[in-house]
Amino acid sequence: MAVIIDGKAIAKRLRDAVAVQAANLETKGIIPGLAVILIGDDPASEIYVRNKERAAQKAGVNAQTIKYTADVSEVTVLMKIKELNLDPKIDAILVQSPVPAHINEELIQETIDPSKDVDGFHPENIGRLYANRSGYYPVANTPRGIMTMLAHEQIDLAGKNALVVGRSILVGRPMFALLQQANATVTLAHRYTPSDTLMHLLADADVVIVAVGQAGLIQGTSLKDGAVVIDVGINRLADGSLTGDVDFASAQEVAAAITPVPGGVGPMTIATLLQTTVELAAQHHQIELEQAWQNI
Repeated sequence: MAVIIDGKAIAKRLRDAVAVQAANLETKGIIPGLAVILIGDDPASEIYVRNKERAAQKAGVNAQTIKYTADVSEVTVLMKIKELNLDPKIDAILVQSPVPAHINEELIQETIDPSKDVDGFHPENIGRLYANRSGYYPVANTPRGIMTMLAHEQIDLAGKNALVVGRSILVGRPMFALLQQANATVTLAHRYTPSDTLMHLLADADVVIVAVGQAGLIQGTSLKDGAVVIDVGINRLADGSLTGDVDFASAQEVAAAITPVPGGVGPMTIATLLQTTVELAAQHHQIELEQAWQNI
C-alpha cells in the first residue's frame, strides 16, 4: 500500500516559510507585490484566483487582482502588463489561464518582464531552465512544487527512470528539465505516443508524473511495483467530484508513494507561486533571504 503524499501539509509548511521571509522583508520596508490579471468569468479561474488572494494575504504578500471582461482588447491587456512591468511595487505578474481565444497567450507571456514572470513562462526563463543556467530565474510553479514535494519525501531522483506524461509548457516540459537537472533519466510521453509504447515506459518507470487532463488514464496494473506516482490531473466527474489522471484505487496498491486528487499537487502550486513572489521581491531589492529557507 502506497504512502499518501500529503500536498496540503507540505504546502502549509512552505507557506509558513514564505511568511517568515516576507516578514523579514517587511522589516526592511519591502512588501512583495503580486499582480494577477483575470480575463473573463471562468468559474474555475475565479475560484483559483480567490484562493491565491487568501493565501497571499496570510503569507504577507500584497496581491491585487485586475479583472477584465471576456471581450477586452488584447492591446488593453498588453498595456496593463507594460504598466505593471514598470511599477516598483509589483514584483510578480501572472495572467490567469485560460484566456479568451482572441488573446494571444504567447504574446502575453513574452510581454511580461522576465524578472517579474512569476509563472516562469517567458521564453528567456524557459531557455535558462533548459540550458541549466546558474543564477536565479523563475520556474513554472507546478513542476517546481512537485520537486519540493519529492525532496520533502526524501525521494532521490539520481539514476532513476522518470516518465512525464503530458508535454504542456505549464507542467510537462519544465518538469522534464527539472528532473534532468536532478540526474534522472527522463522520458516525455504525449498524445502521439503509441499506447503500447506508453505501457512499456510505465512498466519501467521509477517515477511517473502525469499531467494530461484525462480521468483514469493510468491504471495501477500499468505501473512498476514501487513506483512514485505524482498525479497533476484535475478532472470533474458527472457527480461533481474531482479525480486525477491516475486511477487512485488501483495505483495505490502498486505504488510506493502517490499524490491524491484533490489535496496533492494543487496546494503546492499556490504555495510555490508565493515562494517565487517573495524570491523575486528579494531579487529586485538585492536582498539575500535566509540560507536554504525553502528546505522544508
